[in-house]
Amino acid sequence: MTRPALSWNQARHVLCVRLDALGDVLMCTPAMRALRAQHPERRLTLLASPAGAALAPYLDDVDAAIAYEAPWIKSSADLGPEQHRDWLATLAGHGFDAAVIFTSYSQSALPAALLFQLAGIPLRLAYCREKPEQLLSDWIADPEPGAMLRHEVQRQLDLVRHVGAEIADERLAFTPVPADIDAVRGRLRQAGIDPDGRWLVLHPGAGAPSRRYPPHYWQTLVRELGERVRCPLVFTGAAHEAALIEGIRGPAQAAMHSFAGQLHIGELGALLSHASLVVSSNTGPTHLAAAVGAPVVDLSALPNPRHTPWRVPSRVPNHDVGCRNCERSICPQGHHDCPEKLAPSQVVDAVCSLLKQTEPYRRKEMRMA
Repeated sequence: MTRPALSWNQARHVLCVRLDALGDVLMCTPAMRALRAQHPERRLTLLASPAGAALAPYLDDVDAAIAYEAPWIKSSADLGPEQHRDWLATLAGHGFDAAVIFTSYSQSALPAALLFQLAGIPLRLAYCREKPEQLLSDWIADPEPGAMLRHEVQRQLDLVRHVGAEIADERLAFTPVPADIDAVRGRLRQAGIDPDGRWLVLHPGAGAPSRRYPPHYWQTLVRELGERVRCPLVFTGAAHEAALIEGIRGPAQAAMHSFAGQLHIGELGALLSHASLVVSSNTGPTHLAAAVGAPVVDLSALPNPRHTPWRVPSRVPNHDVGCRNCERSICPQGHHDCPEKLAPSQVVDAVCSLLKQTEPYRRKEMRMA
């Protein structure tokens, strides 16, 4: 195959593609930083789901975003052929020099590669299992999951390294804007919480049933946190998770506050950036916490080593059981309380251990910010 005349080092307008969840986009941010650093005048456009595209204002290396609900990705949208053709024509009008298609090993890059070839994008990079022929100008035979398993962040860094893009700073990226920081600090003060004091964020909801820490475990967990950590607890979640949180809180307690359904993504990032520590059952808030430098206790059921908190102090408490690393959304054995979930007292031990490790340094960083 004849390679395009344009090289990756010359590409000035690059499309970065990650079409699934918010957390997946965040795990691509180190690779996007590497792409941005490869060319002094490079412009990056993020192509993502509506939830992923909402991150763009908080990603310093992203210049613009395009929201697209791709028909080969799980989505609630049902666009007709004419709408997809119109979208393709719009994409072609941007004049992209290159497209980097970020995927997990369970996804295929070829549907996107075909669209980008039809849109006239000369350079197209992705992992692929099949020989892509003309669909990709540059590709890596996907070694996962057979030969290896990597953290998702490392997978994307290795992809862009294939075309010469490397960076020393491999942290996730998310920069809260001053207005969101001010709004969150004001909300905390209204709740009687010192924004610069000790307080924890708890995120009990999760989209996949297999990731959920049982509500009765949460009830015990918050009670034991109140006894051992003795600080305000701030609950976060979507509006539809407000009832779950109220059930966990039980009768209103002065040290427990729910912000469920009250924060947009920028405010959530600002909140997590100020917390002493975050306890989360959901990968999106877990990666967002890591992106703003907050210590994390990750309670995702059956923790997947490819999605653990990246480059921040963390604890991932779990048992070493036979079904470890299962990626099913629903347990195939019908477990409602997955055997890998630890008792609340063990989670509190993880919280106390992580606070002892991080709190003196984190408070110092907050004072200097």
